[in-house]
Amino acid sequence: MGLVNHVVPASDLPAATRKLAAQVAEASPLAVVLGKQAYYAQIDLDQTKAYAYAKEVIANNALAADAQEGISAFLEKRAACWTGQ
Repeated sequence: MGLVNHVVPASDLPAATRKLAAQVAEASPLAVVLGKQAYYAQIDLDQTKAYAYAKEVIANNALAADAQEGISAFLEKRAACWTGQ
């Protein structure tokens, strides 16, 4: 089900948590907000409806300026400059 994607010893948890938080902080703020909203909006839907909803959110997000910036940055092998739009 993908509920766990990384396991670390308890002694490594603080560092692993900081590393994950840093990765999230580097992402587009718009993408993070949309992702969290989509997660909570679909959590009680059955699988078919949840997938349909996620598909719609992903398609709409692809039109955002930050999505275009992310694609351009990836192709140009540079860091993205997020605007939150």
